[in-house]
Amino acid sequence: MQGNVTTAIIFTLLAGLSTGFGSAMGFFAKRTNTRFLAGSLGFSAGVMIYVSFVELLAGSIRDLGVALADPAAGRLYAVSAFFAGIFLIALIDWLVPEAENPHEAKTVEDMRSGAGEEADGHLLRMGTMTALAIGIHNFPEGLATFMSTLQDTSLGFSIAVAVAIHNIPEGIAVSAPIYYATGSRRSAFIWSFISGLAEPLGALMGYVALRHFMSPVVTGLILAGVAGIMVYISLDELLPAAEKYGEHHLSIYGAILGMLVMAASLLLLG
Repeated sequence: MQGNVTTAIIFTLLAGLSTGFGSAMGFFAKRTNTRFLAGSLGFSAGVMIYVSFVELLAGSIRDLGVALADPAAGRLYAVSAFFAGIFLIALIDWLVPEAENPHEAKTVEDMRSGAGEEADGHLLRMGTMTALAIGIHNFPEGLATFMSTLQDTSLGFSIAVAVAIHNIPEGIAVSAPIYYATGSRRSAFIWSFISGLAEPLGALMGYVALRHFMSPVVTGLILAGVAGIMVYISLDELLPAAEKYGEHHLSIYGAILGMLVMAASLLLLG
C-alpha cells in the first residue's frame, strides 16, 4: 500500500480535532452563520460522494478484478464491500439514541434558548451523551480518512478536509450545552476535544487490527467499504443538515462545487 502512516495519522487527527473549531463557535459566536455552514456541509458531501464513486469504488473494482484475475468477481466483491460499509455505519447510527444524535442540525441560538428552558443537569447530560455519540460515529470516519491517505496522500487530504468541515457542527452540538450548563469553557472544549480524538483512535485500531492481513484483495475491500461509509454519511447526515441550516439551493450548490473542486484536483494531480 502506498502512502505514509505518519501522514495518515496527522490528517486523521486534524480532521477529528476540527470539532474544537466548532466548540469555539459554540461559546464565542453570538450567532451561527447558517448560510456558511449550509454551503460548507454541502461542499463536504459533494467531495465525499464524488471521491467515493469515481475514485474509491471504481478503483476497488479495478484492483480487485486484477488481484482475483477475474473482473466479474472483482465487481461482485467491491459492490458487496460497498454495501457492507453502508450497513456498518447505518447500524452504528441506529444504535445511537435519537435524542443524542450528533447529526441533528443545531445552532448556537438553539443551545442558548435551551439553557433558559431546561435544567442545567439535562443540558450537561445532553452535551456529554452527544460527545459519546460523536465518538462512536467518528470511529469509521477516522478509518475512512486514514485508509484513503495510505492509498493516495492527495486523496486523503481532500477527504480529511471534507470530514473536518463535517465535524464543525458536531463541535457546536457538544460544547454549547456543556458550556451553558456549567459555565466552563474549559470543560466544554475538553469534551469536544475528546470526541474528536475518537477519529484517530478508530483509524489506529483499524490499522493495527488489519495491517498483518493487508493484501491487494483486503485493500480493495476496505476502500470499497470506506466508499460506502462516506456515501451514507453524505446522504444521511451532511445533506440533510445542510438543508436544515440554510436554503435548499445553497446546499446543492455547495455539493456541486465540492464535486467540481474534487474532479479538478484529481485531473490536475492524477
